[in-house]
Amino acid sequence: MAKITSVRGFRDILPDETPKWQRIEEKIREIFFNFGIQEIRIPILEKTELFKRGIGETTDIVEKEMYTFLDRGNEYLTMRPEATASVIRAYIEHHIYEKDPVAKLFTIGPMFRRERPQKGRFRQFHQINVEFLGQETPRIDAELMSMLMHLLSEIGLGNLKLEINSLGCDKCRPAFREKVTSFLEDKKENLCEDCRRRLVTNPLRIFDCKNESCQEIISAAPVILDFICAQCGGHFEEVKKYLGILHIPFIINSRMVRGLDYYTRTAFEITTQSLGAQNAVTGGGRYDGLVQMLGGPDISGIGFAIGFDRLISMIPDADGQDAGRPNIFIAALGDKAQGFAFSLCNELRLAGIRAEMDFSDRSLKSQMKRSNKLSCSHTLIIGEKEMEEGKAQLRNMGDGTQETVDINDTDSIVTVVSG
Repeated sequence: MAKITSVRGFRDILPDETPKWQRIEEKIREIFFNFGIQEIRIPILEKTELFKRGIGETTDIVEKEMYTFLDRGNEYLTMRPEATASVIRAYIEHHIYEKDPVAKLFTIGPMFRRERPQKGRFRQFHQINVEFLGQETPRIDAELMSMLMHLLSEIGLGNLKLEINSLGCDKCRPAFREKVTSFLEDKKENLCEDCRRRLVTNPLRIFDCKNESCQEIISAAPVILDFICAQCGGHFEEVKKYLGILHIPFIINSRMVRGLDYYTRTAFEITTQSLGAQNAVTGGGRYDGLVQMLGGPDISGIGFAIGFDRLISMIPDADGQDAGRPNIFIAALGDKAQGFAFSLCNELRLAGIRAEMDFSDRSLKSQMKRSNKLSCSHTLIIGEKEMEEGKAQLRNMGDGTQETVDINDTDSIVTVVSG
């Protein structure tokens, strides 16, 4: 019978990988809590209309990438392709703004897009999302970017570079869009197929195309900073001022856009050269009209998303990382010793010690090999003699030293192993 494999673009995260995921997630949660950011857990399935309205019907995500199906209730549902729209939906639905319009929220979990699978990109991918709601001040933009730079540095990324831009608003962006469309109209034959379509539906998305020919054409196009209104310009100047106060260096990238329609004003991206070539780590920006667009009050917002899978690949494994390895392996010889070890193993686990044993009653040599394979820090050897005397040798597997312990005194074993 043929074996069943995972769906293309979906992958398993195996036990030898998960300690690194857990270590990074724990650090992220610690930093988020320090900045007063609370966790929200959102469903994987949402009504398709949420993403059509929130992300934009002419985006690549909605047009080509969403996993959408008609359920038995004759309703179109979509596996979430991103988290911001879902977080805002929950913020509105549960009237969180009535308790306090200011909310700092984060969520970590899987997203789904039917893109072409390639190295570092999956159809089920994991994302870290942060949303700051209810504060229009440019200070919150600077605070968010400062926190993000700190977070990336703390989890092991170096050579970080912050790039910022302003995307304007619905008052000043139409003139820019018209100018870009006019500039590209007589060059459209040299654009890729996607960008020729974008020229009609969403011309600003052409700035985000990775095709070399399109990049060359767009490099001479007008830039948004020449079109933003006085209000957006003032906001951008304040953002730069507060980044300076927080000693966060930045570069203005006037050609940066964000891939989703809901972004306004501040946009940013952080790259790293930790692995040699420059890699984008995260991006985000303001979306001041999104809450109202999804049926809520006129409340501002700003946020970012980090691809967890990509982040993991960028961070080197920690030297001597021992998360998940057992503290102690009990090598028990004979039925009586096996029964005793079974009980002792449970006592040690209840005391907070990661303990393992072999139930097969194999030879001492085989059990020691098992202890080494599990990378146990200590091994306790118990046989008939040890059962009679109530004493056994506890071996430190790192330096090979041994000490005698009372096998009936669980606390003393805990002390040695955890010390």
